[in-house]
Amino acid sequence: MALFARKKRLFHRLLIVEDEPLVAFENEYFLRDEGFEVVATLDRVEEAVALINGGSAIDLVLADISLADGSGIDVAKAAAKAGIAVLFVTGQCPAEAEALADGCLGKPYTQRDLALAIAAIEAVRTGTTPKRLPPGFTLFRTAA
Repeated sequence: MALFARKKRLFHRLLIVEDEPLVAFENEYFLRDEGFEVVATLDRVEEAVALINGGSAIDLVLADISLADGSGIDVAKAAAKAGIAVLFVTGQCPAEAEALADGCLGKPYTQRDLALAIAAIEAVRTGTTPKRLPPGFTLFRTAA
């Protein structure tokens, strides 16, 4: 085992649902560079829900709230029903987000903040306390 090997991840396959092209492109590029598999980058609720309901292997959905054809809340509802973790990445986190998602990262955010938010959700999902929470991030679930 290498001394500086990356720890085993809970989340490997990500779905990005974002209708701002530059944000979507930057997130996709960054997350792939970080070793994640981006299953798809979509900008429409209908396409995201169809992918989730179609049984695609997805571990985490990164969803904006305001999308061209509706709300990321509908994406989160489909993901929650399928047992998939959700991180909202949005300018304004809605009140109902806590019931549907693991956390909410406010825009604008840095790529480092995005990585820390994902790591925090992974930590909680594996029963540990996150080491650090990024600014503008609200974690809805806590370690048992």
